[in-house]
Amino acid sequence: MTQDEMRDIVLSFPGAEEGVSYGRPSFKVNGKFFTRLRHEDDSVVLFDVPHDEREMLMEAEPETFHFTAHYKDYPSVLARIATLHPGSFRAFLERRFRKVAKKSAIKAWEVER
Repeated sequence: MTQDEMRDIVLSFPGAEEGVSYGRPSFKVNGKFFTRLRHEDDSVVLFDVPHDEREMLMEAEPETFHFTAHYKDYPSVLARIATLHPGSFRAFLERRFRKVAKKSAIKAWEVER
C-alpha cells in the first residue's frame, strides 16, 4: 500500500479529517485520534488492538506489524504501510471508527455500506 492509498482509505470514513495529535500530523474522527502515519518508520498507528492480538500479529507477520517502547502499554500496534494489506487496514480502522464516531454517524455509515 502507498501513502496515498493509506490516506484515501482513512478519509473514506465519514467525518475523517486531517489534524494534529501530540504535535504530529494525524487523522481524527469526531475530534478523536483515528490513526497517523509515522514517517520515522513509514508505519501507521493502529489503536484498539489488544496486547494478545498485537503479539499474534507480530508473530504471524513480523515484516508488517511491530511496536516501539512508546506504545508497549497501549492497546495498539504499528503496521508498515508497504506490506500492510489495504483490506486489513480498513478492518482495523472500522474497529476504531466504531469506537470514536458518534452513534448517528455509525448508523448512517452502516446503511451506506
